[in-house]
Amino acid sequence: MATQTLTEANFDEVVTGNAVVFVCFCDSSSDACRRFASTFEASSNEHSDVVYGTVDVEAEQGLAAAANISRRPTIMAYRKGVLVYSQPDGLLPETLDDVVTQVKAIELDEDGKDLDQARNQLAEE
Repeated sequence: MATQTLTEANFDEVVTGNAVVFVCFCDSSSDACRRFASTFEASSNEHSDVVYGTVDVEAEQGLAAAANISRRPTIMAYRKGVLVYSQPDGLLPETLDDVVTQVKAIELDEDGKDLDQARNQLAEE
């Protein structure tokens, strides 16, 4: 599955309307972003049950500010609309695959009670 472009107009709908969403905040002028793009795209092809989106931080400065993006690329993962993972500087392919698997396995209560436990588990990895 290809990645989709996320904007202020569709960000909330995509994040809350899907079980697992990975977002890459990047910009086209960053060498690190260009290098990570192929890893992110490959992961999207491997995990068709996950939505992958990219935010161009130059075009979507409001989203970048709201997400406190200071380094690019920054990867964020949402489970049932809840932010469960955030990591600046991209990830190696095998690390990204491991994080995707862990995020997909998180079960959150309707009110997100298991959120702290899920974040702690991901932080320990």
